[in-house]
Amino acid sequence: MTTRSSQIESLGQAIWLDAITRSWLGPDGHIAKLIAAHDIYGLTSNPSIFASAIASAPEYAEAVTSLGSNDAATVLWTLMKEDVGAACDLFAPLYAESNGLHGYCSIEVDPSAAHDAERTISQARELWTTINRPNLMIKVPGTMEGLVAIETLISEGINVNATLLFSVQRYEALVEAWLRGLETRLAKGLPLDRVASVASFFVSRVDGAVDPLLPEGSPLRGKAAIANARSAYAAFERMRSGERWAALKAAGAMVQRPLWASTSAKNPAYSPVLYVDELIGPDTVNTVPEATLDAIRTHSNPADRLSGSGEDARATIQELAEAGIDITKIANDLETAGLSAFVTSFDEAIATVAASLPS
Repeated sequence: MTTRSSQIESLGQAIWLDAITRSWLGPDGHIAKLIAAHDIYGLTSNPSIFASAIASAPEYAEAVTSLGSNDAATVLWTLMKEDVGAACDLFAPLYAESNGLHGYCSIEVDPSAAHDAERTISQARELWTTINRPNLMIKVPGTMEGLVAIETLISEGINVNATLLFSVQRYEALVEAWLRGLETRLAKGLPLDRVASVASFFVSRVDGAVDPLLPEGSPLRGKAAIANARSAYAAFERMRSGERWAALKAAGAMVQRPLWASTSAKNPAYSPVLYVDELIGPDTVNTVPEATLDAIRTHSNPADRLSGSGEDARATIQELAEAGIDITKIANDLETAGLSAFVTSFDEAIATVAASLPS
């Protein structure tokens, strides 16, 4: 069956779904149907998604009661582990038949530990061991401390989804951490062939921050986010053509794919697939909510618009700089705000569970 998502996949990009709820996870449920239809090739989750699901889906009420715990955080983690494990099982055939290219499902560490490498490492190890699925990915915020954790986790053979990336400089630092993790593993004689990783680079929020700083009608509106992402992809292309990666690839390593996150178009004036179509290219992933997945089915025009786009992206970034836009500062501010939002979402998820606990 040919779908827009499968056409995009043939160009080297996997569409993942950024949503989960328990009622979707049966063998004949929504997720299984999307996989069978070649609409999605993986899945991401976060505490905000779970908070929304738990608050609105009645099937969680019985699950909460049956756990017999009055500790809301413990209950939340149990529910998240169960659901992500079940999602991994649904994607397991795709993971197997694609030889580990597709079929990954992500669960996020507690974002309040984003500046504590040891705590992040400890929790990631626990999630990896407890859920115990080869197609699991552990989401770790790409803070400076997070990069320390990511290097260690990769060296231990734990799949990592490095999240909350906004700046090209931070992305490049992440790539270094990932490469060092693989090199440490290789030096120990450990296998590299099933150590998977993606680098989640956030997109639309950049335009959300930049557009209001530009004059009404400016031709640069709606350009910053794509240029920033394409600049990161240019860095990826440089890494992919380098000697360090060549040596690791020869040893069986899987490339760390850039993953475009926050790709729903927040501005109604923009195409609903703006941040999908403009960022299609080899060795990439795009994780989308249901509304954007629906828009892909009807609006997407798949083509590789990433390969070799770095020069044009640099020109756009220079134009933005001349207009007074400091992309690096904006990216740093967005990371700080994004991490704060992650922590708030996690606290809200715990509060949602607490409200549903038996009195």
